[in-house]
Amino acid sequence: MKGLKPTLLALFVSGAPTLVLAGTGVQPLDETSMGNITGQAGVTIELETKLNIDRFIYTDEGSLEVNDIFVGGANRTDMFSEMGLNMSGAASDRLDNVRVNIDVARDGDAIINLLPLAFNAVDLRISTGAWNLKGTGGSTTVLNNFNMDMVLGSGTIRIDTATDKLNFKADFAIDDMDFDVPFLALGIRDLELTGPDYDLQAPQPLRVFVPVELDIYKAANSQGVQSLAVDLQTFEADMRIGSVIVGGTSIGSVALDNLAITNTSMLIYGH
Repeated sequence: MKGLKPTLLALFVSGAPTLVLAGTGVQPLDETSMGNITGQAGVTIELETKLNIDRFIYTDEGSLEVNDIFVGGANRTDMFSEMGLNMSGAASDRLDNVRVNIDVARDGDAIINLLPLAFNAVDLRISTGAWNLKGTGGSTTVLNNFNMDMVLGSGTIRIDTATDKLNFKADFAIDDMDFDVPFLALGIRDLELTGPDYDLQAPQPLRVFVPVELDIYKAANSQGVQSLAVDLQTFEADMRIGSVIVGGTSIGSVALDNLAITNTSMLIYGH
């Protein structure tokens, strides 16, 4: 090897893998063959989190201010207790029991699936303080004491390269939602939202979920300006409100059976 010129050594080294493969009957892959190899595994994220925001402010000429925003776990083990099931797992104020699978399909579509880690649902709490409108004319509290405990069965986001649309599907249910509308002296207590076939007298876990599907994309508005388009494909639910409060006094309860929202499209743009 001492007398072997560097150029010859380089040629030998670069050709050695081919010679070895040829001797074993294995042929190197060309570029076309390499392009046909597709990985089968994507990325999985196991998530635990808790979000607090002291204040969110949207400003136009005046401003909308949302205070004390919290997103996390419901910290309850009695979600939909009429089923006699612990759907929410151990009590925690963290958003947990979440698995996020991320894949890119052969056609280029991005697919994000949100699923529970264990065979139950993901419990979620969203709460806020006062929602204030502020401007030169003063300030008005339009919403306050908002609290929503809900469960998520699954969620999927798919970005379709053929249509340039984002498709969102989810299955969820609201176990308890309360809020006040101070400037109207109105309050809502114990709002529950479930699937249209959920029977309180004979509850079945899989029927508790409300299916919702959205397509989100860009489209021209009536002036021909590209805008954010949202099409609601599916929404079917039963709604029950335990108490409607007016002027500090309950005036009774409300129920909506088989609420279906269909053929709904929105275009969102600035003015």
